[in-house]
Amino acid sequence: KYGLQRCIKMASLLMALGAWLRSGLGIIRTITDFLGVESGVVMESPVFGLVSYPMFVAGTLMVGAAQPFFQCTPPLLSAHWFASDERAKSTAIALNFNQIGIATAFLIGGEMGNTLDGLLDYFSLIAVLCTILSAGTFLHFQNLPPIPPSRDRMEKLQKGDSEPPFRRSVYMFFHTKGFIRVFAAFICSISITNIVGAFIEEVMERGGITRHISVALAGGAFEVAIVIGGIVLGGYVDRTKAYKKVTLSCLVLSVIFTIPLGLTEHALGKEPVLLVLSLIGLGFVTGPIQPINAELAVDISYPGDETAVESVQQIGGNLFSALIIPLAERAGKLDIQILPKNPLLASDIRGDVILMITVTLMTYCFFSGFDAPLRRTLADQH
Repeated sequence: KYGLQRCIKMASLLMALGAWLRSGLGIIRTITDFLGVESGVVMESPVFGLVSYPMFVAGTLMVGAAQPFFQCTPPLLSAHWFASDERAKSTAIALNFNQIGIATAFLIGGEMGNTLDGLLDYFSLIAVLCTILSAGTFLHFQNLPPIPPSRDRMEKLQKGDSEPPFRRSVYMFFHTKGFIRVFAAFICSISITNIVGAFIEEVMERGGITRHISVALAGGAFEVAIVIGGIVLGGYVDRTKAYKKVTLSCLVLSVIFTIPLGLTEHALGKEPVLLVLSLIGLGFVTGPIQPINAELAVDISYPGDETAVESVQQIGGNLFSALIIPLAERAGKLDIQILPKNPLLASDIRGDVILMITVTLMTYCFFSGFDAPLRRTLADQH
């Protein structure tokens, strides 16, 4: 209705304003400390400390309200600007690059947030970065390229049809052949990555990794692996259109890489190297399932609304994550013994890993029945 350019610009501004509400005037103290200037009695005022709780909540809500505009628009951005053999990769970069922010928070936020002054500096840093990004968005973000990048996009623009109401789009999607199976794969991916990210400290502790910086590095590596995996596998899907084969392969590998996160062989003891490698491997194969199936959903529902497709997937994925994370927390306290009387084979596995494996295997069985025409790809070829 309002166009991609206008929405992204307003969302970036909303995010920056929310970040400043959270930061308050703490940046003045940060600058004076950085320059080595005596702050004096004035700077000791609470005005230059943490903001009030209502203001902090308001700022957080503003930042949160801006996120759907970034998370739900990558397929539309790809459709506007990229050819059919570039979209999965571009969507993977745009959709998964928030993982770089999470990785940065693992490495920087954890260290800076240990003290009150550090926390103030951290909030100020976020506000400054958001302001720079918002300014860059206003200066450089464009709505459409001079020439449509593909035949299907040109055809859709020439028809000039307005997108249907969101409710109508949702009805059409769930009555599109194969959409529910793609929807399930997306939900599986986002729930697994959210569970691992939420309980990264507990997962690392199982492998004997307890130092804060080591946990932060492992968490950061997991998030970076998600981005790299999306770029590599997204590029492969762009060239081959092998959405189903890649998704099924990623689900199988996800099961394999999940097992070491909660399995301990008593004869070998804790294996931190294997744990970290499995964590990175899990991020590499599980994270890309989201952008690949975002593009697949757009492909089979063509000429549907790309933003509505991703909105449905994000709503479903985050709602399912909100429901399953408490279950994973309780399941993580279950320590199931395997062959306890056999000294060589005795081991134990945590309940949260069994839960993740179960969800992944169920998704594999359900998604294996996917058989829907790639409508957008066919339109682009003709």
